[in-house]
Amino acid sequence: MSDVDVAVVGGGIIGCLVGHEVTGRDPRARVALLDRDVVASGASRRSAGLHFPRGATDRVRRLSAHSQAAYARLAAQDPALPIHPLRMHMLSADPGRIARTYLPTARAVPAGQVPGGLVAVPEGTGVWTGQGCQYADVGALTEALARTLRPRLALREATRVTAVTPGPSDVTLRLSTGETLTASRVVLAPGPWLADPAWHPLVEPLGARVKKIVALHVDRAPAPDDGVIVFEDEDAFLLPLHHRGHWLFSYTCQEWDVDPDALATGLSADDLTEALACLGRYAPALAARTTSGRVFCDAYSPTREPLVRPLDDAGRVVFAGAANGSGYRLAPAIAAEAADLLHIARPEGQRNAA
Repeated sequence: MSDVDVAVVGGGIIGCLVGHEVTGRDPRARVALLDRDVVASGASRRSAGLHFPRGATDRVRRLSAHSQAAYARLAAQDPALPIHPLRMHMLSADPGRIARTYLPTARAVPAGQVPGGLVAVPEGTGVWTGQGCQYADVGALTEALARTLRPRLALREATRVTAVTPGPSDVTLRLSTGETLTASRVVLAPGPWLADPAWHPLVEPLGARVKKIVALHVDRAPAPDDGVIVFEDEDAFLLPLHHRGHWLFSYTCQEWDVDPDALATGLSADDLTEALACLGRYAPALAARTTSGRVFCDAYSPTREPLVRPLDDAGRVVFAGAANGSGYRLAPAIAAEAADLLHIARPEGQRNAA
């Protein structure tokens, strides 16, 4: 007999929601959640935590709708969770882009300007308002999920998995503690740590890559009713982080194939130049108030859709991640797809869910 029914490797938002999904579907399942550090210490700690109802493909739109409903349920069950509804404004020179990518629940309608005077809308660019937007302190939310999971599973922090070996009847995990754990099934949710030797041979055929993420902190306190401003044509956004007392500007950095353990040098001159050039096109006054930021990385798939795939012929090892910078936004749906691949049935009331 295996030591556990399911082992989840990775204690970020996706890994914790996989644990939540599996134990919610089958409370009797023996589950272990392992992380090489403490829960939420990786990309989840640094994520902007923005959710809005959009998707460039049909599958991502379904995942987005599923996740929006799942986060609403979590917030209703525990209003103290750090999930905060937001107003939303979207800018684009292509009205069809808004219609194609935003879900009906966004209820996108044209607007004249962005309120508050923060942003100068370029000529030829339209503005829309939308609904269904929220942001979360993803690190705090992940820790809150882990707190509720502790009575339901074995949470092993600072326990690195050093080898993953699928076998005919189970999967053997070797641990940094010298222990060996056997699991009937394993979910790998390693975030950007795709190249870890323990699972790199299993993950490499997926073709996922790791990209640097850069966001600037704008030293200006948001007003209580300020909302997110999405620059659709730039793949960028301005987010009021009310819980931290400043704005965050996220843009698309194009530095690929980075090592997540090597990004400890902070913002570079090139990072600042590129980010400020983008921000300055819309909000030059804010560009002068960027005093700090955050640098980390995330995993991206070749198709720009999250990867939820079996990695071995028997389907005992499942990968869940490479969400292309949308790990928080799509995490509940990714967790549900992973549990489906583990053949853990959904509760009766959820079987028709997206």
